[in-house]
Amino acid sequence: MSRFRVTAAVLLASLATSAVPDLAFAAESSISLDSPEAINAAVDQAANRGIEFLKNRGQGANGAFSPETGVAITSICVRAILDHHPGDVNSPSVKKAIDFITERVKPDGGIYGEGSKHRNYETSVAIGALVKANKDDRFDSELKRAEAFLKDIQWDEGEGIDASDPAYGGAGYGSHSRPDLSNTTFMLDALKDLGNEADDEAVQKALRFISRTQNLVGHGNDTEHADKINDGGFYYTPAAGGQSKVVVPEGDDGGGLRSYGSMTYAGLKSMIYAGLTSDDPRVAAAKDFIQKNYSLADNPGMGKSGLYYYYHTFAKALDAAEIRVLTDAKGVNHNWKRELTATLLAAQQEDGSWVNSGSTRWMEGDRNLVTAYALLALKYCRE
Repeated sequence: MSRFRVTAAVLLASLATSAVPDLAFAAESSISLDSPEAINAAVDQAANRGIEFLKNRGQGANGAFSPETGVAITSICVRAILDHHPGDVNSPSVKKAIDFITERVKPDGGIYGEGSKHRNYETSVAIGALVKANKDDRFDSELKRAEAFLKDIQWDEGEGIDASDPAYGGAGYGSHSRPDLSNTTFMLDALKDLGNEADDEAVQKALRFISRTQNLVGHGNDTEHADKINDGGFYYTPAAGGQSKVVVPEGDDGGGLRSYGSMTYAGLKSMIYAGLTSDDPRVAAAKDFIQKNYSLADNPGMGKSGLYYYYHTFAKALDAAEIRVLTDAKGVNHNWKRELTATLLAAQQEDGSWVNSGSTRWMEGDRNLVTAYALLALKYCRE
């Protein structure tokens, strides 16, 4: 895209029909985003404000952020802080948060709260935090054991299933309900953070599961859902009969599991981590879906539900795919880094936090979690 100037006020006008409230603070200032220097300065300023919110208003006396989720949100917040301020690893607030995480390392190697039904999710994001904080190899032992724990609970022969089962290779929350793409993505992020390459056995098993979550016939999805939508997008899970989180309109009897934005970006990112390249039909089909459904106003197919999870996954996937400018279905070029920066600047609250004002689904009414998601997304917006 050619050089352009984006301001918070212009963004507000462009989003006027998108039902995005609480942007009054962003409207008060006009911020130029027409150069790498301006983008990076804006990202730094927004990140500093978000981190100050987490430290001063989001953290409890025991070091945790939203501890009702076990170590999950605390870990995501730690990772978000250290992504922008790596020197904070020895700050009192981060040290207290890390202590909260490491105190929950279990004998089985997992890192999760007592009685947790989300052992994979908690352990995966805890790994992300500890890898970032692992100065002088201080957490090598905990990380090695956590890696073994994740690989052990991955759905495979150890759970009594073989490669023909739609659940094979996936990861669930960790309570042995059924695996899904979101949790499989968290597991793969953790394995990548730990240095596992694309040819790692667990990664390749996960690729088998991921391929079955894509609406694409003939390229790994051998389930009954493969050819019913066939738009190249991804849905939540092929296991236990299959599920999408998209609500099908009343009277729509077309069948199939509907694709949606956040899972499609998660699927694309995961396939790249598993070694697929841009000429693979699965990657090409995912990119085609993304081009046809490009949006920063909504999580395509889901509206405002999971919007900040979507922003984070959107940014991480496009960075992994090495896409700088994305051309949509109308032929419009999008410098997504600048557009996402403008979107997040406009949505930042006066206290420095972010919150999903359009939906509280999937805990996006929790300012700690949503602020962390926004910070994680902003990391990939730097030029």
